[in-house]
Amino acid sequence: MKITFDREQFQQAFQTAAAVAPSRSPKPILQNIKLDATESGAIMMATDMEVGVRIEVSGVEVEAPGSIVLPVQRFGSILREVSDEKLRITREEGGTIVQGERSKFTLSTENPEEFPAVHSFTESKYHELSARTLKELIRRTLFAADSESGRYALGGILLEMEADQVTAVATDGRRLSKMSGPAVAIEGHGSASEVMTIVPARAMQLIEKALTNLEATVQIAARSNDVLVKVGAATIYARLVEGRFPKWRDVLPEKRDAKAIELTVGPAFAALRQAAIVASDESRGIDFTFGGGSAVLSSTTAEVGQSHVEFPIAYDGDPVEITMDHRYVADFYKVLDGERQFTLNLQDADSAALFSTDDNYDYVVMPLARDR
Repeated sequence: MKITFDREQFQQAFQTAAAVAPSRSPKPILQNIKLDATESGAIMMATDMEVGVRIEVSGVEVEAPGSIVLPVQRFGSILREVSDEKLRITREEGGTIVQGERSKFTLSTENPEEFPAVHSFTESKYHELSARTLKELIRRTLFAADSESGRYALGGILLEMEADQVTAVATDGRRLSKMSGPAVAIEGHGSASEVMTIVPARAMQLIEKALTNLEATVQIAARSNDVLVKVGAATIYARLVEGRFPKWRDVLPEKRDAKAIELTVGPAFAALRQAAIVASDESRGIDFTFGGGSAVLSSTTAEVGQSHVEFPIAYDGDPVEITMDHRYVADFYKVLDGERQFTLNLQDADSAALFSTDDNYDYVVMPLARDR
């Protein structure tokens, strides 16, 4: 095999693939990235057997087709440290030669035939949606997943795919994040599927990173045990998380019995950060009081001190109070713009709080016991 490539374009694809390759593995071959070069182009592949990625690499001139495996750490260092615009890779019996204008490296590499196959996207049934929509679905839900939970289903994002939309849901049992976005089902994809599509959080992180062109269109194909996502030049494969996801609709509080408080992210987040100054790892609760045209946030932590922060709001109805973990509330604010308005639906101090925006985003936070 002999190829010449644009170092910068190659490095971008290599970094995406390197995020999948494990740093340690009982199968040493997985600590490499496989490169297939044909007359029609080059494809880069990586997998840890749970998540895999295939990337069509642009800027590659194929002089002699072939396959090769590239060690992630050593070859990645070459791409970072060498400043040449173009590099050449040649596979010979003595190893892999990487050469620039003023540098040359010979790396010992393993047999590419031992590298496991990585799925390509050949599905005829799938859901289609914009990259911008999918990025928002992931960004607004991923933080609520629980990767450390013994309940495997909580370690991923549930995707529910209907004829005209995709809904993403994540929960760790203490809060729940849900967002829906427009999509199109191709060839009836998802209509007859009873499989619970729970995509691992790690795969979702990789998909989000691959969504660089927000104007692009994304294809998602859910199968019985895995999911395939086509994002531009990349195809990402992931085994589905085992287990059953909680009945998340049962968790959403009823809005009709709640007081609706209209707020803006910027002022609300600023007040929260101030109130949390005296919070600690042991005492994370912030007392929220709404009523009479103002919101009051207060916190008391032994051996640290007290905080009392107030700001004006439009709500002037009967006072309502609740205590929440300030970290969970902050997570909601962090994924929204400061100018974004939202509705906080509160029933009482013992019921879950529901944060809602006008673009189909709901976030539920369970209350903490209020100090009397």
